[in-house]
Amino acid sequence: MTPQDREALVLRSPRARVVFVLGRRSTVLAAAVWLLAGVAAVLSLTLGQYDIGVGGVLRVLAGGGSLIEYDVVVRNRLPRALTGLGAGAAFALSGAVLQRISANPLVSPDVIGVNSGAAFGALTVLTVYGGTGLHTAAGALAGAAATAGAIFALSAGRGLSGYRLVLVGIGVAAMLTSAVSFLLTRADYHRVLAASAWLTGSLANRSGLHVAIVAATLAVAAPVLVVLARRIRLLELGDDLAGMLSGRTASPRLAPAAVAVALAAMATAAAGPIGFVALVAPQIVRRLLPGRGALLAPAAAVGALLVVAADLAARLPFTPVELPVGVMTGVLGAPVLLYLLARANRIGHTG
Repeated sequence: MTPQDREALVLRSPRARVVFVLGRRSTVLAAAVWLLAGVAAVLSLTLGQYDIGVGGVLRVLAGGGSLIEYDVVVRNRLPRALTGLGAGAAFALSGAVLQRISANPLVSPDVIGVNSGAAFGALTVLTVYGGTGLHTAAGALAGAAATAGAIFALSAGRGLSGYRLVLVGIGVAAMLTSAVSFLLTRADYHRVLAASAWLTGSLANRSGLHVAIVAATLAVAAPVLVVLARRIRLLELGDDLAGMLSGRTASPRLAPAAVAVALAAMATAAAGPIGFVALVAPQIVRRLLPGRGALLAPAAAVGALLVVAADLAARLPFTPVELPVGVMTGVLGAPVLLYLLARANRIGHTG
């Protein structure tokens, strides 16, 4: 029997039919959550120190309205909302892919240090070379790629162990945090102030460039993940079957991991290392869709909703002062991480 015949036999199994049903449900869930995320984004365009009704926002987007309304909506709030939607989706996709290929719900780019690597790369460009914009994005991508390569190399053994990946990642993240602190002590005072808010994760002062970074990343990554769906689907059927159908268990993981790292890096470059979104969003979807299904689309929607809603919660109650969005996602994500750790300790594994 050829590998193609074995794959066809496996994908016609009852377990594969369950995956197909969950895939249909995930589509409905993704559509519903994206609708909620869109509503939250519209609210973010209308609410703030200068309140503008929905009609006023539509009038401005159509080319009308006053100069101050145009400045508030188009130059300030619209890039902020779009960056939040894109960065949230990118972080969530990254976390969902990493959790799937490692079979560990504790694995996410912020927990294992990928975001820290991206932040270190971006800050190196900002503080040492004085670069901005695309240079920062390139630095973030280089830092994330180097960090991910080191983490996966140090975690490699007899297959990819989720626990080993988390432990190595935490150690690498601690080292990078120290390196980031060193960069901040050597940087110009004004750059330190800007970098401190960015390091928490912030959507303040976003521009069309930040929107373009996350939009281009998602436009490239989404089709690639569609192409890689077969590999991820094989992993959803179990590592043994994935090894039988692909010939080796490591090969199905490499390309999805690279896409996940790129998503986290570009989201970090656009909005800073917003914590816990990549960890929490896939877990919310897993609770709404128990079992193993196509979780990427609804996870992206949940991530977008989390970031935009957290940004609203961070800036509206404290007007005119606003908190970085990373503070609010941390308030939500830290208890979830503690719950996952406690659950893993109670049942003896992290699945």
